[in-house]
Amino acid sequence: MSVTLVGKILIVEDSPSELELMSYYLQDSGYNVIKSASAKEALEKVLTEQPDAIVTDVVMPEISGFELCRSLKKNPLTQKVPIVICSSKNQEIDKLWAMKQGADVYLTKPYTREELLRAIKSVVL
Repeated sequence: MSVTLVGKILIVEDSPSELELMSYYLQDSGYNVIKSASAKEALEKVLTEQPDAIVTDVVMPEISGFELCRSLKKNPLTQKVPIVICSSKNQEIDKLWAMKQGADVYLTKPYTREELLRAIKSVVL
C-alpha cells in the first residue's frame, strides 16, 4: 500500500540540474512542486502560491538562502512556513547560522532521495 502525500513545496535553487533533481524526487513522492530559480522570485511566489514548506539553496546570486530565510521569518504572512536549507556548505557554523535565521532543517549536499524526503516529512504533515 502506498501513501499519497499532498504537500505543496516551493524549491528555490539556481542550479537547473539540482532544481530538476529535487523536483523529480518530490513530485515522484506525491508532492506538488513550485520551482523558483532565485530567492527574489521565491519571495513573490511564496505569497501567491502559499506553499506548505520551502526548500532553498544558500549560495545564490543577489539574495542568499540565509537572507531569504530571514526575510520570510520576519513577514507575518510567511513566518510559519517551514524552511529546509539544502546546501553544499557543510560547516557546523553554516548549520548554526541557518537555524539562527529561522531554518527548520539543514540538509547538506550531496543528499539522497531518502534524506530529502525525510527532511520534508519532518516539517510537513
